[in-house]
Amino acid sequence: MNQKELKIFLNSKVDFYNQPSFIPHDPISIPHRFTALPDIEIAGFFAAIFAWGNRTTIIKKCTELLQLMDNAPHDFILHYQPRDLKKLEAFKHRTFNATDLLYCIEFFHRHYSNHSSLETAFTKKWQRNDETIENGLNGFYHYFFSLSDIPERTKKHIAAPEKKSSCKRLNMFLRWMVRKDKKGVDFGAWKNIKPAQLVMPIDVHVARVARRLGIIQHDKTDWATALELTAYLRHLDAADPVKYDFALFSLGAFEKML
Repeated sequence: MNQKELKIFLNSKVDFYNQPSFIPHDPISIPHRFTALPDIEIAGFFAAIFAWGNRTTIIKKCTELLQLMDNAPHDFILHYQPRDLKKLEAFKHRTFNATDLLYCIEFFHRHYSNHSSLETAFTKKWQRNDETIENGLNGFYHYFFSLSDIPERTKKHIAAPEKKSSCKRLNMFLRWMVRKDKKGVDFGAWKNIKPAQLVMPIDVHVARVARRLGIIQHDKTDWATALELTAYLRHLDAADPVKYDFALFSLGAFEKML
């Protein structure tokens, strides 16, 4: 396919999958349980960080965690007592365990005690004229790990471009929070970061499809590859390149285009 044909093809897949019917079986269903922005952000953050492996398991573990926080994550994080943290000590999802969770809880407590939204955590090193969110992601990494007594093991759960990571899960979270259209899947709740600055969440499904379509050339699935893919997608839609996550992910995960 030439670029014009590919744009038509991918746009048709975006239109097909970017629908409310996409929500219930995807981790984005977790933040959709809430209406208040801080609850959406916290639930969405954990859903994105947990998003590797089987989607049914991811949703189940997110549900378990929210129940431990009384299905009121923002209120829990702001007002927990030491005894409330005891019930979190048995939580585990794959390699993410209670040590990681308790650090996240402490970070969110510190942040939301001074800020009404998590967006400010991603704009500390970011500028409005930045081409991408790269500086914002690096700034978030350092801000997130700015507390004392950081568990070394927790660092593997938060990616950063400066670590050469593709930052798939954080880029997906940013897509949820920043993108806005009339379909109602993504929230579009953050107003400072622009959809044009987002970088494609690239995982094994997206990478395989993109290589099959001739969009990317890099062999590794790292930050450079994420930028390469995003740069191509900007030629298809400069204002909203990551909308093609719906197409590329679904072609790999659902339609098995390998």
